[in-house]
Amino acid sequence: MTGDATAFDEFVETFRTRIFQYSYLMCGQREDAEEVSQETLMKVFEHFDQLREPERIRPWVFRIARNVCSMKRRRSVFAPTAELSLDEFRPNWKGDGEDRRLEIADWSSLPDEQAISGEMSRILRQAIEDLPDIYRTVILLRDVEELSTDESAEILGVTTDVVKTRLHRARLAVRQKVDEALRK
Repeated sequence: MTGDATAFDEFVETFRTRIFQYSYLMCGQREDAEEVSQETLMKVFEHFDQLREPERIRPWVFRIARNVCSMKRRRSVFAPTAELSLDEFRPNWKGDGEDRRLEIADWSSLPDEQAISGEMSRILRQAIEDLPDIYRTVILLRDVEELSTDESAEILGVTTDVVKTRLHRARLAVRQKVDEALRK
């Protein structure tokens, strides 16, 4: 594929939107995401001969995008990453004794139009952007890019158990943010 203009065009058409979306959610800035996307595409083509398993190109490309984004973020001023505690996501209880009940927002009362609206998308996007990097990366790879747990673990250089734990914590954090927004 190296040096083949048609192959390059096909590859860019296939991956550019997904790489940009991933980079934008990871970096938080459109300009940074554009730079990361371009640099990722260039690195993929510079090092395409190092790809040992062509059928695993997607995880390989996203690993490169993750690394480029990490380098970009190191050069930028961002808040330090923080470990999410599961205690922060425990449900609220209301009442005492037999009247004690779990307090959860009633999402079923949302009309379909509101759930699909731009406001819900904004809430979800903001909740994902607010996550520390280690959780944001996992939720983007698994839930947005729909990569498998094994592929995500390979990209991140961690075990599948770590991916599962981080994904669980990320989903809890996002759910809590959405819950808070729906209660307003």
